[in-house]
Parts: sequence; C-alpha cells; structure tokens
Amino acid sequence: MSVYHKLDFSHERDLSADELCRRVESYYPDADFALLRKAYNFAEKAHEGQKRSSGEDYIIHPLNVAGTLIKLRLDMDSIIAGLLHDVVEDCDVTPEEIEKEFSTSIAQIVVGLTKISKIKFKTKEESQAENFRKMVVAMAKDLRVIIVKLADRMHNMRTLQYVSEEKQRKIANETLEIYVPLASRLGINSVKTELEDICLRYLHPEVYYRLAEKITMKKGDREVYIGETINIIQDKLLEYGVQAEIKGRPKHFFSIFKKMNARGVDFEQIHDILAFRLIVPNITECYKGLGIIHSSFTPIPGRFKDYIAIPKVNNYQSLHTTVIGPKAERIEIQIRTSEMDEVAEKGIAAHWKYKEGISGGETKLKWIEELLEFNQNVENNAEFMSHVKNDLDIGGVFVFTPNGDVFELRYGATPLDFAYAVHTEVGHHCVGAKVNGKMVPLKFTLKSGDTVEILTSKSQTPNKDWINIVKSSKAKSKIKAWLLRVERDKNIEIGKETLDKTFKLFDTSLKALLKSGELKKAQKELGAKSIDEIYINVAVGKYPSERVSQAIPELRVEEDPQTMTSKLEEINTYSKTLTKSAKRKTHKDNAVIVDGFDDVMARMAKCCNAIPGDPIIGYITRGRGITIHRADCTRFDIGDLARQIHVEWNPEFSFKHPVSIRILTHDRPGVLSAISRSLNNMNIGIRSAIAKSTTDRKGSFIFEIEVKDYSELLKTISSIEALEEVISVSRG
Repeated sequence: MSVYHKLDFSHERDLSADELCRRVESYYPDADFALLRKAYNFAEKAHEGQKRSSGEDYIIHPLNVAGTLIKLRLDMDSIIAGLLHDVVEDCDVTPEEIEKEFSTSIAQIVVGLTKISKIKFKTKEESQAENFRKMVVAMAKDLRVIIVKLADRMHNMRTLQYVSEEKQRKIANETLEIYVPLASRLGINSVKTELEDICLRYLHPEVYYRLAEKITMKKGDREVYIGETINIIQDKLLEYGVQAEIKGRPKHFFSIFKKMNARGVDFEQIHDILAFRLIVPNITECYKGLGIIHSSFTPIPGRFKDYIAIPKVNNYQSLHTTVIGPKAERIEIQIRTSEMDEVAEKGIAAHWKYKEGISGGETKLKWIEELLEFNQNVENNAEFMSHVKNDLDIGGVFVFTPNGDVFELRYGATPLDFAYAVHTEVGHHCVGAKVNGKMVPLKFTLKSGDTVEILTSKSQTPNKDWINIVKSSKAKSKIKAWLLRVERDKNIEIGKETLDKTFKLFDTSLKALLKSGELKKAQKELGAKSIDEIYINVAVGKYPSERVSQAIPELRVEEDPQTMTSKLEEINTYSKTLTKSAKRKTHKDNAVIVDGFDDVMARMAKCCNAIPGDPIIGYITRGRGITIHRADCTRFDIGDLARQIHVEWNPEFSFKHPVSIRILTHDRPGVLSAISRSLNNMNIGIRSAIAKSTTDRKGSFIFEIEVKDYSELLKTISSIEALEEVISVSRG
C-alpha cells in the first residue's frame, strides 16, 4: 500500500547549518555551500541572545524558514534570504551590509520582506491592509519575496501554541484571509493545505479535534480499505498495460470542514473523504487511465474536471473524477504525470531554475501586475482588501471566446467581467453580450463552459452602475479610473471656461496669461501642484475665480474700488451660475444636458432620431431652441459653427426613445408575427410597422420602436437577426 507523503513542514528543534547543506546537496550539488554557512553564521551572530516565545534561541526560526524553502527546492538566494529575513528588522543590520556580504539580489529580497511588516498602524484592519499592499509592491519586484514570506508564516503557524489565545486567532485569521489564497494563487498546494489545517485548529478547535478523533478512530479500517482499493485499481490498470504509482489518503481536515459547512451536515454524512492519486508517465496515459477508471467504477455525474486540457490560472494540471468505489464508497481520484504532481505540490517553486531564477516569469507575474495597478488606483484600505481577497483565489469558472480561447474567472463573474478580462477597451465599449448564442444582460452570472461573445460600440462608455455589476478588482479598477478621468476632464473644461470669462473682465484672456507665465506664478501662490489643479479647484468651488485673479500680479491694477467690487461680484455670480448649471445635470426630466444654459428648450431632430449612446451635436435653431442631431447625420448642415453648442446625454433620464429599424426577410408566411413576437419578448414597444413584398420575393419592413438607449437597440437588432427568416436588420 502507498499513502500520500505530504511535504513535512513540522517544527525542527535540532536543525543545523550542516543539515541544511546536506538537504540542498540532494537536488543542487553545485550550490555555494560556503555562502550558505556564512549566512548561517551571520544570522546566528545577529540574533545572539534573542529568544522566541517558546524559550528557544531565535536562530531556530530562520533555520526552519530556510528548511521549508529547501523542501520547496528554491534557489540559493531564496534560502539565504530565509536565514537573514529578520536581521534588518530585529537586529539593526543595514541592507547595505547584506548587499556587501552577500549579493544585491539577496539584499532586495530581505528588504522586500522587511517593508511588508516594519510599520505599525493604528488599527488591526489598517495594519492588515497596509501590510498586504506592501506585499503586492514587493511581489511585483521579486516573486521570491512572497515565497520566503510564506515559509516564514508556515513556521510561525507551526509554533503558534506559544502565544496568547487572542494572538493565535488574530494570526490564524490573517493567514486564512491572505496567506492561504496567496499560496493557492502561486500553486503551492502543500503549503496551502498545511496552513488551512493549522488555521482550523486555532479558529475552530472543537471541529478540528473532533475530526482528528473521528478519523483516528477508523484509521485501521481506512488503511485496510485504501490498501484494497489501490490493489484493485492497480490490477485494472495493468490489464491495459498502464503503469502507475497509486497513493491514497483521507482528505485534509479543512477540506472536510468546508464540505460539512457547504452541505450543512455532520462528519458522518460526508461520504467522499478519501482521495486517490494516480501518477502516470505521460499525458496519453492520464486519459487512458481515466477511461479505465470510468469503465471499472461508476462515475458520479458532474464531478469530472479536466484541468490538463484547461489548466487552472496557477498552472495546476490534473484530471479529477469522483466514482463509486469498492463497498459503494465514494472516492475522489486525481490522475496526473509526475511533473504535474510536482507543480501541484510546489507550484511556482517547481519551475525555479536553481542557477537562473524563475522560468517564464512574465506570465506568472500578470496577476501581480494587475494587483499592483489596482493598488495604485485605490486609496481606501478597506476597499482594496475587500476586492483583492476575493480575487486571489480566482479559480472557479472557465468560459470561452467564440474562437475557443479560454478565460478563468471567479465565481459570480458576469459578461462585463469577461469583457474586461479580454481587454480594457473591450470592457469600456461593451454594450451587450451573447452567451451560448443568446442575448443576456450584462449582470448575467456566467458558468463553466459558457461561450461568451461581447458586443461593442465606439460610442459606448462605462457608467457608475457598472461598478455594482462586475466582481473582479481589475474590472472595478478600470471602470473607476475611467470615471475619475472623465470627471477630471469635465472639471478642467469648466475651470478653463470660468477663468477665461473671468479674465476677459480684466481685458485679457486665459491664453494670454498662460503664454506670459502669469498663471504659472499664480499656481505657486495658490499652492497648486499644477495648472490643471487650478482649473479643477475652480470647477468644484474650492478656488473662487476671484481668488485666482487676485493671485495674478498682472491683474492687480489700480481701479476705482466700487468698479473693482462690481467686477468681483460679476465674477462670483458667473461662477455660481456655472456651478448650478453643472449640478442641474442630474435633473431626470431632461434627456439632453445643454452646458451653460438654464431651462433651454431642446428637441430631437426627426431626420436621424438620436438615442442615448449616439454621439450628438446641438444646433441653435432660431425660434425653436436647441435641435439635437446624431453626429453622423447627413442632413445636418454644419455651415454656421457659431450656432453649434456642446450637448450630452443625461445619464439620469430613463424614458424610451423612438427609433426606426429596416428589416429585410425571405417572403414567407408568419414573418411579421415572428418579428413582433421577438420584440414583445424583449419588452420593446412598437409604435408603427410598415410591411411590403419586393419583386424578388423578399419581405421589407420598417418598424418604429421604443428603446431606452443604443445598447438596447443593439440587443434588439441582434435578437431579430437571429430569426431564421431574417436576411438583414439596419437602423432607419
């Protein structure tokens, strides 16, 4: 019988430098052992006299951290950094000393580790969030920083019994929320499962010890069952010439705990607690072995997963299936090659080249770069943590593009998440989505196996409601960054217009003051970081235009005090009027916002029937107010540019807009009924319909329908195009 032999990360009291060298030599005989011994002596001297909570000499901790890294077969720089990881923080050793005595690479890893935990914060939540944000930055520079940090956390968890109960729970909570998902994302399954079980021991001791007792009670019977099952599987495989190493064991405690919680049952009702692993020579044998297992035992429907054809985001590969094994016991079986098994246990560390560092590092760091970008775009610690915790352990949903490319998304992901996963611009211009060929709303929940097609429009842009639709931090970050940029650009334009009209009261202009450098002087006097900041502060009311004018020496002219007061009142009146105009943009009764005008009559031109989402132009029509045309309207005369005015759609306006669509079909009975039914199914109102037959046996229809925006129009056109009788659909 063969049982799983997990990597043993137990605390070792008698670990020595000689033993570390011996273990390294087993996989890296050409290592610089003199440098390793030098690092040990350096750390021992630095930590001399220091004790741990257990009463042991402190040097035992860095020795065990280095020992864990050796079990993961890390390179020499990482192992030495593990020995030295606390000397900068606890022993007043400088990074320059480490760089001089060892190397720049080792010093950078140690500095990265020190930055993660050096600063103390006011609250536990702030400390946790800030530490993690520092970790993200450190990881982006060198991934080995987090692997050494995981080894450090592993040993601290292994000796957690020596600290107070309150500290035990605090450290276990932090480990479960941050370090376990990090280990999962890096694919280091051996570390992940070990940390989970230790966390369970301290967070739910009653569950942990009850599980330990129940599993121990049936240990003898279980070992007999595992042995018998392995023999049966082995015989079945040999019948077909498949050579495999087979191992079996109970699942780890935290996995069983999650099943109990998810199903709302006690331990006795969990039947699939045994897992078997088949290690075969190559991928072909993996699938051959799966066929033999499924023909020998009854597979449980819906429990087969192929992570070889579609690897997890952390490069995990294996075939998973659950079957009814001997004695009607449910057993889980994993089938993989020895290379896949090493990656499953050691994750990214399995790809490490002992002399050259990480291979394929760019692809491994993509998700870290996304976290780094999100870190830069979010100021609030709580917001950062709430998004990132969920994103770390991303796996769950595999969806496809129409071309067959696969994307792994987190549970609950929507088509909008998928659009941003494909590309930021695809996300920004997304107006709809088809899932498995059918139109769905953007908030539709995707499931594994879905094929997703994103519909885009150049005129579409993100809106604030999207933030509540998407689940991933990447998508939220991109949407927020876009909204902030748009708001900033609008404020800059408002500020420019306000100041230009202000300066005209002094017989000058914004352009002239920029050219002369006078506005630059005002920037320094006002304490603004840039001239754009002046514009923004004027727009939001932080800098009254009067204050800006007073900061410009050229405008400080001697005038009659009464005249100056009048001018300043005029400035302030204009500034307030513009501010009110901007605030009026939320008025729900106006479909279109006309900047700078109060209660202006605006009407939609019938020649082009613009709807929200269309780029639009405002044209001042004598006696009829403002007429709104689509920007591409061919019947709009742009001759008099002075009569054009900036207009935009009001996002708060939710009424329906009329629009015409032309439909060409095969001339068959029931076509009109099918089109009408399709529109009714989408809750699209029909205002009128004109139908006629053409000489070439085609049907021609013009429908005037009501839609709320361009996105709904596009969905409507796609729905009608899907009808078998329809040849083409176009906007009228």
